[in-house]
Order: sequence, then C-alpha cells, then structure tokens
Amino acid sequence: MKGLYLVEPVVALYAFSSFLIYPLVQQYVYRRLWQQLTNTTYPINDNTSRCATNGSSSQSAFHREVQQQASLFSLYTELFSTVPSLIVTLMLVAYSDRGGRKITIIMPLIGTLLYTTTILAVSFFELNVYLLIGSSLLSSLFGGLGTFLGGCFAYIADLCEDDRQKTLRMAGVDMMIGLLSGLAAISTGYFLRAAGFNWPFVTSALCQCLILLYAVFILEETVKKPPRDAITSGGSAQPSALKQMLYGVYQMFAGASHRCKTVLILLILIFTSFSFAYMGGTSLVTLYELNEPLCWTEILIGYGAALATTVFLTSFVGVSVFTYCGVPQLVIVLMGILSVLSGLILLGFTKTTLVMFLVRVPMFLAIMPFPVLRSMMSKIISKSEQGALFALLSFLESLTSSVSSAVFNSIYAATVAWYPGFVFLLAAGLCAIPLFFLGVVGLIGVDVPVGREKPEPVYSGEEDPVENLDENSPLLN
Repeated sequence: MKGLYLVEPVVALYAFSSFLIYPLVQQYVYRRLWQQLTNTTYPINDNTSRCATNGSSSQSAFHREVQQQASLFSLYTELFSTVPSLIVTLMLVAYSDRGGRKITIIMPLIGTLLYTTTILAVSFFELNVYLLIGSSLLSSLFGGLGTFLGGCFAYIADLCEDDRQKTLRMAGVDMMIGLLSGLAAISTGYFLRAAGFNWPFVTSALCQCLILLYAVFILEETVKKPPRDAITSGGSAQPSALKQMLYGVYQMFAGASHRCKTVLILLILIFTSFSFAYMGGTSLVTLYELNEPLCWTEILIGYGAALATTVFLTSFVGVSVFTYCGVPQLVIVLMGILSVLSGLILLGFTKTTLVMFLVRVPMFLAIMPFPVLRSMMSKIISKSEQGALFALLSFLESLTSSVSSAVFNSIYAATVAWYPGFVFLLAAGLCAIPLFFLGVVGLIGVDVPVGREKPEPVYSGEEDPVENLDENSPLLN
C-alpha cells in the first residue's frame, strides 16, 4: 500500500482527542480537590451559574481555596514535565533532518496515549489525583505538543516549494487544530453531563490509537536518507542526535549574513515573547470561569472553549485574505498581536457571562502571528536546515508555554483573593514586548534572501561535526 503525504489528518484527530480531555482534566482535578479540601460533594445543578445557589461566605472561601490548590496543581504538573519534554523536542526534531519526520510525530502520540490511559485509570479506580503529575512526567519523555507540531511543520516545509503555499498550509494546520478542538470542546460538557468522566477518556484513547496506526502505517516519510550514524555507531544514536542538534542550530547562523542573522533573531524574539503572553494569559481561562462571580457549569465551559477555538478558523481566513490581497506579513503579525492585546484587557474586567462570551470577539485574529512568523523564518534559512529551525522553534514554544503557565499560575494563586483578572491585564501589558521587536524589524526590513555566504558543508553522519568547527566558533566558546 502506497503511503500518503497528508499530515493534516494526524493533526486534526490529535487536536480532537487532546481537547476532548484537556478541559475535563482541569474540571476533574478541580472536583477531586473540592472533595478533599471541603469534605463535601461538588455542587452540580442545571443552573447556568452555580453561584446563583451557592453565594454564602463559606462557599466563597471554598472557591478561593480550591482555586489556589488547582492553580498550584497545574504549576507542579508543568514544572515536572517541562525539562524532559524540551530536551526530547530539541533532539528529535533536529534529528529528523536525517532520521525522518515521522519519529517526531509518532513518539509524542505514544506519550499522549500513555497519559490518557493513566487519566482513565485514575478516574475509573478513583486513585490519588497526584498520580497525574507522575504520568505527565512519563509522557514528557516521549516529547510533547511542541515535538509533535515541530515535526508536522517541518514535514509541511519539506513538501512546499513557494512561500505563499507554505504560509497557507501552515495556517491551515492551525485552523484544523481550532476546528477540531472546538468540536471536541462543545462535546465535553454534554459528554460529561451524560456519561461522566470515564467515557470521554475512553473515546480520546481510541482516537489516539487510530492516529498512531495512521502515522505508523499510512503516513509517508519525506526524508528518505536513513540515519547512517545509527548504523555505524553500534546502536548508540543518542550522541549523534545531540551533535546533529547542535550542528544544525549552529549552521542556521554560521553561514548567514549579518542582516539575515539579525532579522532571524528578532523574529524569534517576537515569536517567543508573544507566545509567552498569549499562552500564559489564556491558560487560566477555565479556572477563571469556575471561580466567582461566573461559576460556570461544564456546559458553559464547553461552549466557551468551543467559541475560543473559532479564532483558529478566523485567523486562517484572515491570513488567507490578507496574503491574497498582498498585505505585508509584518502588518498581519501586528494585527494579530493587537487582537490579543485588546481581548486580554477586556478579559481582565469581565464579571458576567455575556461579556465572557464577547471577549472572544476582539481576539478573532489571535493566531495569525504564529504561522506567518514560522513562514518568515523558514524563508530566511536553507531547505536542509528546516528541521533545525523547527526544533528550535518547538523548543522555545514549549519552554515559553511551560514557563508562562507556571509563572501565571503562581501569580494567579497569589492574586485570586483580591483581583482574579490581574493576570490577564499583566499578559496584555507583556504584549508590548513583541510589538517593540516588531517595530525594529520593520525598520530593518525583512526582504532578505537566504543568507549563505558560502556553500554549506554536507554532514554525512560519519565525521564529528563539533570537531570540524572553527576554533573561534561561538558554539565552542
């Protein structure tokens, strides 16, 4: 059977299976902590807001205590899983330049499946909820979302020849994530109300098994050359993968002109600083919805999450229309950052259900900067270094996402008693950092060719690339 060069079905089903349980894990942990801390059952009713029937001061104190503990639980989960995931992301995605892109897709799928089955076991047998932290650590050894997306974007970069096609296809991947995650988010509330926590976890695990089979047996590899160092080193491929990672990242900058290196570094700074503000601010939306005065039910949380994921669709439409109309890419990035900035400010002052739904309106272009920045950076470097670039971007995205989640969760735990919306205003203020770097890039200009000053050496896997570096190389200093 001939394989397919379609990675989009993998992304779509992965998004559906992940977002089917992502809001549920937060709610499951919240309910278990409620039971442990209050020695009472979690209040469930059919009202649009639980605050309508539970407005006593004791209930308010319970809410604040559970909010703090749930926020710290998320903090511990991020801290224990961040470092292994980052290391695996760097090594796998950089190694995929020679070893193939599929390994960067298959390994995270295995880790996600292990995490989902652990959640199912904890829920079904009512095990200690803190086992989920250990499960998150175990799954991170297989890579994470950064590894998966880094491999998928490098896979797409292998197949696309012109910049316009690359930008649109990467934006299409982001759109599919949004559409399928939105569909999953709508389903979670009704699924939870009708069948409890176990069946959504089972459904997610079955979807992930299906994805894994597709990735292993149907998805075609884009990198045909086998990793020769894995053969000649007697089975010890890990040191070669580490050298390839260092060598690939070094080569991105070594042969580039000064102007290309400056623009590339500035684009990376825009990407990471914007990711930090956006990911950190939006990671606390579910906790904010569970807190007073909103006190949303699982149905409302599902609708809110589904509405939030429509920004992937609107952002894709925005990228497509603006690209077709010839709008400069920097302007597209600017509109996306301003969209996030306005939405976070409104979110910081939200007190009613109606306004909470309306918050998503100004953020309808929030995802546009990510595919556009990836495409701009991919255009600057050569085709043989796409894996190294996306390994670096995935590493930085995972790092900023994990660090921002930990930072914002700790800030939220400290400020939830006096002003829960403070973290969103802080995230909005941090959007000034990517705006500043964006202005610098606008002054320099981004119409630069691939910055090679001399033919790049071909790394065969037999020699040690680190030993062949010049003694004045910044990588060795």
